[in-house]
Amino acid sequence: MKPKVLVLRAAGTNCDTETAYAFELVGAQPDIVHVNRLRERPAMLRDYRFLAIPGGFSYGDNVASGRIFANELNRILADELPAFIDRGGYAIGICNGFQVLVRAGLLPRLDGAAEQQVTLTDNINGIYTDRWVRLQGNAQRCAWIPTEPSEIELPVAHAEGRFAAPPATLDALAANHQIALRYHPDDNFNGSDAAVGGICDPSGRVFGLMPHPERFLRWENHPNWTRLPRRREGDGVRFFRTAIRHAKES
Repeated sequence: MKPKVLVLRAAGTNCDTETAYAFELVGAQPDIVHVNRLRERPAMLRDYRFLAIPGGFSYGDNVASGRIFANELNRILADELPAFIDRGGYAIGICNGFQVLVRAGLLPRLDGAAEQQVTLTDNINGIYTDRWVRLQGNAQRCAWIPTEPSEIELPVAHAEGRFAAPPATLDALAANHQIALRYHPDDNFNGSDAAVGGICDPSGRVFGLMPHPERFLRWENHPNWTRLPRRREGDGVRFFRTAIRHAKES
């Protein structure tokens, strides 16, 4: 049986097709579903092992990036989302989806708290930035992080991607191995605290990141693909493959 993936979209989501395709490549069965369908039947979430909240500009990023979508999920899935995670569900939030998970209180859930504990705010350079970055992954807890290679290269595209948290929260995340991705020292362009590019929850199954793994699935997606030694696939594929493997083994 192929693991079923609910790729959730709303007004302004624009990476749902790429995210669904990434799951297809690694043997999963994705369905792209509008949030209104979940509003009609919240129990639909019980039919899936994976939930993906793609990137984009949900609801025009009004108020704050991901805030309206997060409030909507908390309202219509107040019981279903925690139950989904507690029964072994996997979730990924990419870019705007990461902002949604943070503002919905699904990340980082330190000490089990279902409230916002960290934030993603304006880039320190003050502008929307679209570029490629290098990152280091920590697979000790996060079920989405590939063990090889240790350095990962992915594209980013955001204006509100600077990860910010109180020092005590950063220390707790590090001690609990919930900092799943860190920017290379030369690539922390948005000024994220502790160079955080992605975090997971205590279970390791809920993962949020600002870079876009679904935009680097083929080697030809890389801007220097004709100049560098050819690779079999893009670095982004391994995130999805790793999570699917974990799910099948659990």
